[in-house]
Amino acid sequence: MLFLSTLTNGNRYDEEQEMQIDKSQIIELLKSQGKQDHADQAQSELPDQVDPEQHSDLLAKFGINPKDLLGKIPGLGGFGG
Repeated sequence: MLFLSTLTNGNRYDEEQEMQIDKSQIIELLKSQGKQDHADQAQSELPDQVDPEQHSDLLAKFGINPKDLLGKIPGLGGFGG
């Protein structure tokens, strides 16, 4: 699914391209959930910048639902925490 918006200057902006999460944030989330083994594995398997849609299979491997990241990682605009 691709979402496009128009900026005030008339240029199109691809919101999906902007959804990148730093690997360290995901590792910290796993550690905070007591999943040290998953955190260690994620450290070696995830790219430095994670696209939740593109890497959903890897995130699922570590027990993370990409849609849940919005509320669990600060700065992603979620409603909750």
